[in-house]
Amino acid sequence: MQTSPAATAERREIGRLSELSPQQWRSGIAAWLGWMFDGLDMHLYTLVAAPFVAQLLDVASAADPLVKEKSSWIQAAFLVGWALGGGFFGRLGDLLGRSRALSLTILTYACFTGLSFVAQTWWQLLIFRFLAALGIGGEWAVGSALLSETWPRRWRPWIAAVLQTGVNVGVLVACGAVYGLAALTGWLGVEYQPRWVFLVGILPALMVFWIRRKVPEPEEWHRARNQAGENKPRVRELFGPGIRRTTLLTIAVCACSLTAWWAFMFWQAQHLRNLDELRLWSQPQREQLVSLAFFLIIGISIGGNFFAGGLARLMGYRRAISVMCLGFFAAMMGAFGAPHGHEALVWFWFPLVGFFSGVFGLFTMYMPPLFPTLLRTTGAGFCYNIGRVVAAGGTVFFGLFSQVGDFRHALLYAGYLFPVAMVVALLLPEPPDEAGPVAEPEA
Repeated sequence: MQTSPAATAERREIGRLSELSPQQWRSGIAAWLGWMFDGLDMHLYTLVAAPFVAQLLDVASAADPLVKEKSSWIQAAFLVGWALGGGFFGRLGDLLGRSRALSLTILTYACFTGLSFVAQTWWQLLIFRFLAALGIGGEWAVGSALLSETWPRRWRPWIAAVLQTGVNVGVLVACGAVYGLAALTGWLGVEYQPRWVFLVGILPALMVFWIRRKVPEPEEWHRARNQAGENKPRVRELFGPGIRRTTLLTIAVCACSLTAWWAFMFWQAQHLRNLDELRLWSQPQREQLVSLAFFLIIGISIGGNFFAGGLARLMGYRRAISVMCLGFFAAMMGAFGAPHGHEALVWFWFPLVGFFSGVFGLFTMYMPPLFPTLLRTTGAGFCYNIGRVVAAGGTVFFGLFSQVGDFRHALLYAGYLFPVAMVVALLLPEPPDEAGPVAEPEA
């Protein structure tokens, strides 16, 4: 189930971007756009969660405890759907092909993100977010496997950084969509409705037609499928001899790091809104501050993607993941170990946390090659996304654990998961198909 020596040599001899084939460029563009729209649809809810859920519950304030409870359950359902989608579409990616599965994931998350617009109750929104998450979770595994099988292997650290940047850009587009819609309604004198932003999430569906026509399946996948014949590996083989240890260690690293990250991503905005010094601010002023903080977190994380890629190039993936988790822990302790005003949080501590989120970019190119070709999207999708089941529980736990209006201690304790991820990462192997120093791609 491995690539032939000739095919391996051909991909390793490529040293310049100008030498890439049209198929490789189309695969790269498809994966990057899929990830960008992934980030867009992923974070539209995060940006409007409190006001939209308050509207669905018909309560006067987004600070109502009921809003905190229901919005955390919706986010938990989203993360569970993400995990299940990673496993389900990951399996389809191995059985049907990367391009076909990629099209299905994009169509799924685009349609159900758009349907969130028509939600009339909080539980309807929960269902739509759960179904959208199936596609979002699946796209991660399929897109990363597509690139790992078509682009030069020695470029993987930089490919990982660029691919993760697609998610970052998608999140920034989501921020811009929310901000632009609020500005437009104000200019028109129309009352702002948070549900309108979900219509933006339909746009990725248009890309499916191009993918199906222009992006072929990787030769490596075709070759592995032909060699396997009727003896295709089954999902249970992830826990069989030779793979089980890698599967369990990868799940542990992903579960710990993703739980802490999503606790931060979902509750940092609430922590910021409820600072004592902002009590006299108007709601629009607080929301502008929250949007600014979110923009800085995601903007700085783009630099973190390439920093992590550089570390992987110098010291290998597992050590780079460990170092980034250590930085994550230090940033979380600095942000929430003591009370800070909004200026220190927004302009320093929150962006620093965002910078070390670049570790998640490494997973995109590191994890798929750890598994045999016909278990690649299944293994990567399952291991990475099963961590989101734990993250879902963590989102609810840390939300309910925190005192009303105070999320600092909950976020502080969430940060202690990063040292665990750091230690476990050192026990992981390096990708078995890589050898020698990493070559720099040239223009």
